[in-house]
Amino acid sequence: MITSRHFLLTITACFLLHIAVNAQKKQYQISAVAFYNLENLYDTENDPKVNDDEFTPTGPYRYTEEIYHQKLHNLATVISQLATDVTPDGPALIGHAEVENAKVLQDLIDQPELRDRHYQFVHFNSPDYRGIDVAMIYNPRYFKVLKAEALYTDIAATGEKGGKTRDVLHVTGVLSGDTTHVFVNHWPSRRGGEAASAPLRAIAANVSKHVIDSLMRVNPETHVILMGDLNDDPTDASLVKVLGAKGDKNKVKVNELYNPFVAFYNQGIGTLGYNDAWDLFDQIIVSGAFLQKNDAHWQFYKAEVFNRDFLKEKFGQYKGYPHRSFSGNTWINGYSDHFPTLVYIVKAIQ
Repeated sequence: MITSRHFLLTITACFLLHIAVNAQKKQYQISAVAFYNLENLYDTENDPKVNDDEFTPTGPYRYTEEIYHQKLHNLATVISQLATDVTPDGPALIGHAEVENAKVLQDLIDQPELRDRHYQFVHFNSPDYRGIDVAMIYNPRYFKVLKAEALYTDIAATGEKGGKTRDVLHVTGVLSGDTTHVFVNHWPSRRGGEAASAPLRAIAANVSKHVIDSLMRVNPETHVILMGDLNDDPTDASLVKVLGAKGDKNKVKVNELYNPFVAFYNQGIGTLGYNDAWDLFDQIIVSGAFLQKNDAHWQFYKAEVFNRDFLKEKFGQYKGYPHRSFSGNTWINGYSDHFPTLVYIVKAIQ
């Protein structure tokens, strides 16, 4: 249902959908989907079941209630600005990585900057040894959850990282009329080296891929959104060979995956900096159904790395990089060590 708060985007249909030059002008409803790694969003309490001692008042980060609430405020400030230049209510849904538990999510959506949106969230505790999970917050005006599950990522046979990592969050819901499957990922890090750890990310990529393939066998036009901190760039094997995600939408079949962030990466645009170079680990990938010329359903419009100036370091060695929460063990009143990413989708107003 279209409300007065939706942004009505009037564009020429041939520009957006590459159809006939003489096509009539149409009005489009626009929506946004985002991903944001929240960089160690812990509460201040020690959980004996996980390794979170660093993020307590007596730990090396001196992670006090004051710092915790300032971090919540900072993150909410960022989230409150995502996509608001085109849709006043912000994204319909946002995937997150590096959240400790349901408490921190509730505290986040209760922040004054977000409270009026009445966000809800989906979260499961995962077996990650650090106790950090993935989650999704969503605006119930635009997204209705039908089903949610945690998909186990089994890396036990590799003997790495204690055999434990983050689950994949799979949420099935209705995105303003279209049934959509959302996969929120946080694949194993590159600790120990990119090449040595690559098999772990291949395993993680296969978790979503297996389910997506099953969905596509039933209905090749299934709407899928896969997002996350993948700890790999868009051109790495886990994305290209395992997921089969393509950067040229003209070569994507309806049952395949399109990765709009390949173009950003090829232009040298990233979401995090390391060793004087940019990586683009934070990606949002859509299925070919979003590329179909069908005004009755959501269609991919564009993607964005949300790298606004206020999110960047202003001085020193890391100038231009994301302004993170801590420098070493010192709180520097930042946001996250990752920039958020977004995709925008449109649907014709009937």
